[in-house]
Amino acid sequence: MPQSTSGAGRTTASASTPLSSMAATGARSWRDYALLFALACCWSSTYPLAKLALDTIPPITFISARSLIAAAFLFAILWIRGVRIPTDAKAWKLFATQQLINSTFPFLVITWSQQYVPASNTVVLASTTPIFAFLITSLITRHEPATLLKLAGAILGLAGTVAIVGLDALGGFGREIVAEIAILLATISFACATIFGLRLSDYDPMVVAAGSLLFGGLILLPPSLIIDQPWTLHPTFQAIVATIVMGIVSSALGLMLFYVCLGRLGTLTTNAQGYLRIPIGVGLSVVLLGESVPSNLALGLLLVMAGVAAMTVPAERLKLR
Repeated sequence: MPQSTSGAGRTTASASTPLSSMAATGARSWRDYALLFALACCWSSTYPLAKLALDTIPPITFISARSLIAAAFLFAILWIRGVRIPTDAKAWKLFATQQLINSTFPFLVITWSQQYVPASNTVVLASTTPIFAFLITSLITRHEPATLLKLAGAILGLAGTVAIVGLDALGGFGREIVAEIAILLATISFACATIFGLRLSDYDPMVVAAGSLLFGGLILLPPSLIIDQPWTLHPTFQAIVATIVMGIVSSALGLMLFYVCLGRLGTLTTNAQGYLRIPIGVGLSVVLLGESVPSNLALGLLLVMAGVAAMTVPAERLKLR
């Protein structure tokens, strides 16, 4: 995905053709789809790894450490690429806002929730981002056209969340239900971030990620030191490894794979990993954590997968030829 950079992290295209058009003109091989599968695996591992780490690492310290590890990894890649980080206040204000709504707030909520909710439930509920993004776009911002297919996808996805949260609520309105609702609120924040992120298109995507992660890690460092007092913690080796792997694999490497896939497969195909990672994430939760898949989660999984698929599948592929 060749590109040149000028200034401090702003992107100047080496060719005038958009990434999606570039990808559309090239032949796709099994290696391209292997990269897409690898991306889905990286991002699917987020919540099972977090579940492993949260046993002995409090949420604030965990998120701060994960963010700083990912930022350090990305800054190293940027240094190798010779890309400079912007120093102007406008850029860092954008990075800070994006980080707050795309990571700091939602992940604080989700990591708290994961203390009471199985990772498999979290995977499915957190995958409803495209559905809430569609609802916000249709009802508030209206910057993209709404289609019947996307509306059907939103309805299916919402039905899936009702199947998970609503049926769990029949057993009693306990802390688990509150945590599941909190995950949905965090997912709405993710959806807002996908819309706000359109303002960052002038910057190199890896610069945005590195700057945002650095801000997120540093802003949570003082609360971590005051509240959690990390030097008094006794994290297990498993928790430490999970935190490092999540920082490098889920955050940093996953982001790099995302942009590689954008260049090779285009936007629409790359977005397809959104519903590919749902069964992978649930499968990892079963294998790594020994979680079970109750009937209401299985039903919700199928409905959410169908909904997210409808939100991302290209409309022209459904036309009869």
